[in-house]
Amino acid sequence: MSIHIPLPVPTHPHQSAPPSALSEKQQTVHDHVLEHFSPVDYTLPNVDQEKAALTVDEQFWLSYECLLRYLRATNWNADAAIKRIEDTLKWRREFGIYDKITPEYIEPEATTGKEFLFGYDTHGRPAIYISPSKVGAEETPRTIQLTIWMAERSFDLMGPGVETLALLVDYADNTTNPSFGMCRTTLDIIQTHYPERLGLALISNLPWLLNAFFKLLTAFMDPYTRQKLVFNPVINENGLFRTAADAEAWDADSASRVFEPDQLIEEGWNGSQPFMYSHVVYWEALIKLCEERRSRMLSVWHRMGGKVGIKEWDVKVAVRDETIEAHVDVDGAENGQLQS
Repeated sequence: MSIHIPLPVPTHPHQSAPPSALSEKQQTVHDHVLEHFSPVDYTLPNVDQEKAALTVDEQFWLSYECLLRYLRATNWNADAAIKRIEDTLKWRREFGIYDKITPEYIEPEATTGKEFLFGYDTHGRPAIYISPSKVGAEETPRTIQLTIWMAERSFDLMGPGVETLALLVDYADNTTNPSFGMCRTTLDIIQTHYPERLGLALISNLPWLLNAFFKLLTAFMDPYTRQKLVFNPVINENGLFRTAADAEAWDADSASRVFEPDQLIEEGWNGSQPFMYSHVVYWEALIKLCEERRSRMLSVWHRMGGKVGIKEWDVKVAVRDETIEAHVDVDGAENGQLQS
């Protein structure tokens, strides 16, 4: 039987760990950036003063890990990190992350199933599947907006210690070349406003005609992003691997596997999940899953003080533990009913 809904967030993803301790110098730089955004009267520069104060969503976004991602991206330059964060805060408003790009607005672009979230890799990273063959001939701003919206939803579904996502792009049956302009715009957004958010991009069934296109595109990528691209990965009964050498060397104790079979769809990726995209069913389930999880994270964040700099790790661990406790309570109640 086919399934049509996303998989739940794993409660115990592989290699989940809290943020590493900072050096004394790094802590000093971090504290400087945190102090810049923490005042209750902080306002974004060069913005209409009536709208310059940070919203609750923006304060929630400015987590401890978020500050670290921008600090690492700027080689621990506090002033550069502050400017880049403020530029991203303005971009998120202009792009419409919190108000314009709603599920209702973006849904018409998603009906074909050309992009969807499903499953997690062996690092607990949520996977976004992309099928270029299902992209229409006419590219619109919503094409890029859907990609960013899906990335934002993947952040909702990341477990403790997970900060990056995985892309699975299948070029099978693709008959059109992607627009270089659209790809370049999307790449610029990701590199500028989503530092250290792409964990891995697996590109399968890449036709030789597109090799030159990707060689041209990678010229515009920073080296850190470029090394995350894996072309024509190896897929077998044991799962998905970066290379044939990884697949041959794999055993039950090996860490070389990228995806386990039960986290991959059957169609195009040889997984064990009989997932078929049924938009009406999938879309409702994804929206519900993301909204419920984000609501729970915000609730925990408020209980922890509701301010800039709270650790995503602490918030997500609390949500995870509440989920496990809820499952235990339900199972216990059900078992009690069976025994009575």
